[in-house]
Amino acid sequence: MRAPQTPRERWIEEGLHALAAAGPDAVRIEALAKRLGVTKGGFYGYFADRNALLEAMLDTWERESTHEVIDRVEAEGGDPKSKIHRAGMLTFTEDRLLPIDLAIRAWARHDEAVAQRLRRVDNRRMDLLREMIGTFCPDAEEVEARSLLAFCAAIGANFLAADHGGFTRPQVLARAADLLLDRPGPAGEGAQAP
Repeated sequence: MRAPQTPRERWIEEGLHALAAAGPDAVRIEALAKRLGVTKGGFYGYFADRNALLEAMLDTWERESTHEVIDRVEAEGGDPKSKIHRAGMLTFTEDRLLPIDLAIRAWARHDEAVAQRLRRVDNRRMDLLREMIGTFCPDAEEVEARSLLAFCAAIGANFLAADHGGFTRPQVLARAADLLLDRPGPAGEGAQAP
């Protein structure tokens, strides 16, 4: 009797874990098979080669970080500001998508095909921001500026090592979101840092 094959999705998932942990060079068939506890022979039932796996990984990341996030945001409803917040939380604070996203950004610096894929994903994300911010901000230039600042804050916060003068990073990011989304600040605005 033949042993059951490791599902295609497990190879992709393990590849994404390796990518997030150590970059694209860590995505090696033999190493993935070892972590999955299988032989590498089953890999070739799903993928022609490593490049096919890398492409499937990028497809999965793109689907999950755009289509699935947008579908979930739309299904859960709410006003445009809450939709922007939810999309950001799902994409840039979730344990699964954020490490993959950051690894793909690093990879894109050295691989033009990955850079093109990242550009497509980022353009879709920016389109969503423009659409939502445009519902409460009528100036097209300001919509673009707010969209850029929101996106830069979401990504850049992962690289910034600065202190925030007695405020926590989450406090500062929450206040930045309030400013970008034109929401009122917390009660007692102007209060001193804790």
